[in-house]
Amino acid sequence: MVLGRRLHDLREQAGLTYEDAARALDVTHATIRRMEKAQVGLKVPYVEKLLRLYGVQDSQEIDAFLGLAREANRPGWWHRYRDVLPDWFSAFVSLEAEADQIRAYEPHYIPGLLQTEGYATAVLRAGMPHAPREEIERLVALRMSRQELLERKDPPLLWVVMDETVLRRPLGRPHVMREQVGRLIEAASHPRVRLQVMPFAAGLHPAMYGPFHLFRFPVPELSDVACAESLVGAAYFDQRDDVSAFREALDRMCAQAAPVHRTEALLGAIRKEI
Repeated sequence: MVLGRRLHDLREQAGLTYEDAARALDVTHATIRRMEKAQVGLKVPYVEKLLRLYGVQDSQEIDAFLGLAREANRPGWWHRYRDVLPDWFSAFVSLEAEADQIRAYEPHYIPGLLQTEGYATAVLRAGMPHAPREEIERLVALRMSRQELLERKDPPLLWVVMDETVLRRPLGRPHVMREQVGRLIEAASHPRVRLQVMPFAAGLHPAMYGPFHLFRFPVPELSDVACAESLVGAAYFDQRDDVSAFREALDRMCAQAAPVHRTEALLGAIRKEI
């Protein structure tokens, strides 16, 4: 995505249109658009031709850019789960892996990055009642692998607002939920995790329409990306006005929800009731 944005900027600085770039590669202008929007892989010979067309003359700069393009084309660790990973969720895992800040609103489930194996299994079985056991096991393994993100040397900040409904809804046997709430209590003490609960008593709030995530990245060329999930997929937004709407909703909810320093006490009280 960063490289695609950089190609876009270089093309505009050179005063060239999509059609101009497309003629140089003998492709359609739609191909250039998809390259710049990171909707296709970056073919190294194409990238080199474009860089020279856009006036980049420094051989070291070109070599560095091409090296990054080769690296970007390598499959992520999640590629080994491609047999069960939907295309729309592959993009989600990619964004999650590169972000340095992940904010989210969850009205239905514990966030995937904080789920126990038992909880994840129960949730996936409920959502995919006809899936074979092997597929569920693979998806649970994928979810557990994603959680390694929080244990790496430079983990992202994970800041989640959960509806109280998430913690009150019965889910399988009681011990599954008790174990899950215990996992949340443990996570709440992590220096890079902030958890807030939106209690029933808080009433209406700005994000009651559904779950979403907001990703921020450690590179200035890449804007924030919002992801709104649905039953069959997800929509991704990177335009400033769209992302601002999600960010404003989260900011309002953080102010309305129980503060972070009360989360462990709230979770402890709920675990006692299970």
